[in-house]
Amino acid sequence: MGTGNDRHATAACQHMPAAFTQMKVGMPASYFCSVQPTSPTLRAATPADAPALTNLINQAYRSAPAQAGWTAEGHLLAGPRIDEAALLTMLAAAPAVLLQADISGQPVGCVYLEPRGDSLYLSMLAVAPDAQAHGLGRQLLAAAEDHARQAGCQQIHMSVLAQRPELLAWYERQGYRRTGASEPFPATTRFGQPRQPLTLLTLEKVIGNR
Repeated sequence: MGTGNDRHATAACQHMPAAFTQMKVGMPASYFCSVQPTSPTLRAATPADAPALTNLINQAYRSAPAQAGWTAEGHLLAGPRIDEAALLTMLAAAPAVLLQADISGQPVGCVYLEPRGDSLYLSMLAVAPDAQAHGLGRQLLAAAEDHARQAGCQQIHMSVLAQRPELLAWYERQGYRRTGASEPFPATTRFGQPRQPLTLLTLEKVIGNR
């Protein structure tokens, strides 16, 4: 993928149900077409995907209120979640991988996975706002768990804002548990400028072999 494939997007829209409205921030209207995200193709993102994924991640995390999905946190943090340069740095940080979900050749979700000893650190789980509430986030989590097993990791851990109770509850429904560890949100503006004091909570899930 790169910045999108409007020809394939148009073809997909002609054959899939109009499950979603079109997204209009930063990309052509045909870019996120009305497709039903039931059978995504999962693959490792490449540098060529960075422009489209940067846009997707920022839409998921920082969309305007009228266009935001339920994972948006623009009310807590100002500015973009990530820029293209930072994403390219993450893509180059082997053995970490940014797992990308595509439908009809279009990115609709992603999750960053970084092995740390016997644990896999999960971050930047993002689903395009108009593709949410159709199980794609759960599919990405399941793929992350498979990746962890293949990497020989025993558990997955992540950091979630304490000020996002609905997001914490969602992860807990997927089997993640609070470890009791917490830390202040980083003082850097790399992830956005906090609008209020924020705290990160550590969540963990022990995974077994299938």
